[in-house]
Amino acid sequence: MQSTTIKSLLVGSLLLAGGLGAASLGAEEPLTIAASADYFPDTLGSRWTYRGQLSEGPLQTIENKFFTNVSTVTGTKTIKGVAVTVFHDTNPGNHGPSDSYYRRDIVGIVYYGADPGTPLEKQITPYQIFRFPLKVPSSFQQFDRTGIDFGTDLDRDGTDEKTDVKGWSTVLSRESVTVPAGTFADVIKVEAKMTMRIHLSGSRRTIAGLDVMTAWFAKGVGLIKYSERQEMGGVKEDRGVVVELSEELESYEIKPPKGSVSGLESPSEGILADHTGDHELGQVVLAAGLRAYP
Repeated sequence: MQSTTIKSLLVGSLLLAGGLGAASLGAEEPLTIAASADYFPDTLGSRWTYRGQLSEGPLQTIENKFFTNVSTVTGTKTIKGVAVTVFHDTNPGNHGPSDSYYRRDIVGIVYYGADPGTPLEKQITPYQIFRFPLKVPSSFQQFDRTGIDFGTDLDRDGTDEKTDVKGWSTVLSRESVTVPAGTFADVIKVEAKMTMRIHLSGSRRTIAGLDVMTAWFAKGVGLIKYSERQEMGGVKEDRGVVVELSEELESYEIKPPKGSVSGLESPSEGILADHTGDHELGQVVLAAGLRAYP
């Protein structure tokens, strides 16, 4: 699963500009995950409850907040002629209610945006957040856009800034993870990274933005945990802004396969829910996409 932060999801998810190819992730032969879609259940009525923490502010002043987010598969919707699965979140990233849209097919999962969304996100969606079958390790670039509308007038000169954005998604490893809902084995660890170069129209300066989300998915359960860090350079003489965000699964209920709303493959091949998270793989630009589905 999953905010008007510097990423817009972007879910999306993973390496610095220039990227890191799958070959750089390790010399060993990648491990192919059978039934990859089982890590992203999307049966109608399935529900996940998360405990979250948010720290944000200028680099020298950090404020901590705690929140709860409940994510539910509520149905389907058609976007640009494509049937997508709808995930409703009550408070993702402590930003209030939102709906996120995903399509799963035999080649992976594609993020179609969120409501409410951001001007930036609307210019880069849809984009892929996972490729099936999952391989550990593996990586791919999700998007690379230049000169698009940032959607915000950061320097307050009356003109919205332009930005260049790049996003990557990487499957890192399998491991055991403990969260309030329990301990889960063979969890898939995914990282999403988005880099931004924001061009200030007033001063002609360029400031950097970075959004990195790490998310963990359990087979038959979905998203059990994510952590995200967003950084943006100072517009004038300030030291910039940093946001750190995390959610951990407290409880969940996965409905039987007969309730699947994707209707495209067998029920075992459901889609993913949650941010963020990013994320956020939904708001982020996976770094959007990830948070948006459990």
